[in-house]
Amino acid sequence: MQSRGTNPIVTAVIFDFGGVITSSPFEAFAAYEETAGLPPGFIRRINSTNPDTNAWARFERSEIDRDTFIAEFEAEGRALGHPVDGHRVLACLAGELRPGMVRTLDLLSDEGYLLGCITNNVSGHGGPDPDVLARFDVVIESSRVGLRKPDPAIYLMACERLGITPREAVYLDDLGINCKPARALGMTTIKVESEDQALRDLASALNPGSSPSGSP
Repeated sequence: MQSRGTNPIVTAVIFDFGGVITSSPFEAFAAYEETAGLPPGFIRRINSTNPDTNAWARFERSEIDRDTFIAEFEAEGRALGHPVDGHRVLACLAGELRPGMVRTLDLLSDEGYLLGCITNNVSGHGGPDPDVLARFDVVIESSRVGLRKPDPAIYLMACERLGITPREAVYLDDLGINCKPARALGMTTIKVESEDQALRDLASALNPGSSPSGSP
């Protein structure tokens, strides 16, 4: 990257981690569902039932520990008609780094953009790659701050720590439900469906009116 993007408003790019910087855990969920004989999308169905108070939400806010999460998550699965293995579900959270995304972080930093990360994660179960996290100016982890997406407060926290207004940020996430509040706050949002698509859309957001090149 040799010159700043042509969008004079944007000063920061904020990324989700799992499903954006890394491959999506939903791919691993789907593989587990297939091998375990579960209906397609069943893990997501558990997670979307009582989304603010279920085991997954409480674990991401560090309100319960790992053993409690496993017991409650498995109970939620049984309540919806199927047994699930909480240990195997947690093992699905690790994703593969997307090299194009990591390279883009370096390019954006060289260009002078502020970099933020907002991730819903769980404590005591690994976490985002520390070498990649070091590239961000601000990292907001749900398990550390006691908030989780899509609560608007977590996006405002990131903006406050970056010293920007939401209008100055582009936000990337693989879940539409997480993009919606960011967009309502004034951010330019990109729903990530693939690495190539996300990088094209990011290039367009930073350089409106130019031909997408696949990288900022």
